[in-house]
Amino acid sequence: MTIEPAAQRAKDGSPDKLKTAIGSAVGTTIENYDFLAYGTAAALYFNTVFFHADDPVVGLLLGFATFGIGFAMRPLGGVIGGYLGDRIGRKPVLVGALLVMGISTVLIGILPTYEQVGLLAPILLTLIRVIQGVAFGAEWGGAILMTFEHAPWKKRGKYTAIPQAGVPLGLLLANLVFLWSTNLDSELAWRLPFLLSSVLIIAGLIIRAKVSESPEFEETKTAGLTVKNPLKEVFKNDWRTILRVIALRLAESGGFYVIVTYMLSYLTTGDEPITDRATALTGLVTAAALGLFTTILFGALTDRVGRKPVYLGGTIALMAFAFPMFLLVNTGVPYLIVFVYIIAMSIIHDSLAGTQGAWFSELFSTNVRSSGASIGYQFSAAVSGFIPLIATAVAVPLGWGGVAWVYLACGLLGFIGTVLTRETWGKRERAEVDAIIARG
Repeated sequence: MTIEPAAQRAKDGSPDKLKTAIGSAVGTTIENYDFLAYGTAAALYFNTVFFHADDPVVGLLLGFATFGIGFAMRPLGGVIGGYLGDRIGRKPVLVGALLVMGISTVLIGILPTYEQVGLLAPILLTLIRVIQGVAFGAEWGGAILMTFEHAPWKKRGKYTAIPQAGVPLGLLLANLVFLWSTNLDSELAWRLPFLLSSVLIIAGLIIRAKVSESPEFEETKTAGLTVKNPLKEVFKNDWRTILRVIALRLAESGGFYVIVTYMLSYLTTGDEPITDRATALTGLVTAAALGLFTTILFGALTDRVGRKPVYLGGTIALMAFAFPMFLLVNTGVPYLIVFVYIIAMSIIHDSLAGTQGAWFSELFSTNVRSSGASIGYQFSAAVSGFIPLIATAVAVPLGWGGVAWVYLACGLLGFIGTVLTRETWGKRERAEVDAIIARG
């Protein structure tokens, strides 16, 4: 492919910039639909379908444990996907990860239950969850970096937020299906959301196959600047940055799974549920729908004011909202429950998610960017994926207050990470890019 001059790429990006962003967003939507459908099913169904336990809390803990196992495997996916992305290109990783993720999700929809095959059911579920985790871990870096490296330099925050909007869109689709399927009085109530993934896979593969390779990767490859072992290189030179990315990411992902997964079970299970499934899912769906816009708006905001101020504001808001959100949902008032979901997700979470794509990419050089960003992003998932399990366990002796402290701790880690991480798009960087464009 032809590599455009730096000034032209800085101003306009590549000709495929929008197609790449949309193609990446479609893929991340499918990946998140697949992965988050499991979280909803674990909160609502899997404690009885796959885990035969007399105590419903034990069944819920087991369901969330397998939810966490998928996250524990994401660092392996990040290592594999990051390495391949830096060695052979971003595009092959995108297509392969989507295919593996989709097939494993459809398989969940046809698994036998505990009543049908006994212990084999949770064993098969766990194995598929492991495969899901590896595929999801490999996917994010390719999607974000392809978009980042095709985008105009002054709009990288906005463009990389487009695939990040795949998180709320995937969540929206998954929960719309579950909201609809709750009316089905059969196993289809939990099987259909997984089986319907097959339709999304076909669409995603068609779109991603038409996306061109990253121009920056091609430029690095042509110049002979790719490194033989990007993993060794990034761990040697950028291990501190990886640790900072992990801290930054824990605020976003840890807080997200308290709201999306734990809160759903907290509101709808127990001897005296606070509200019904329809109300809780309505709050989740409303916030996810708004997230399609707020994620991109926050990404665009970072192009104007920098990455760090937006992230700092998000972590402070996360800490401040930890206890008020439980006090509000405990009232049982439907519109307050919906309000909590909107604040926690559409404002707090999306301010963090909308910033990550550009900021994390800018922290690493092109020849190790896929490895560095993917490893930092996915290693944090190994912890945050167990947040619903930790929250459920903490709630047993401490009640909702213990979970609020878990949520606050996630925000505190993110706050510390933000303070310790350098700004990559401040006034100086913006002025330098303006000068490059002016010279062109």
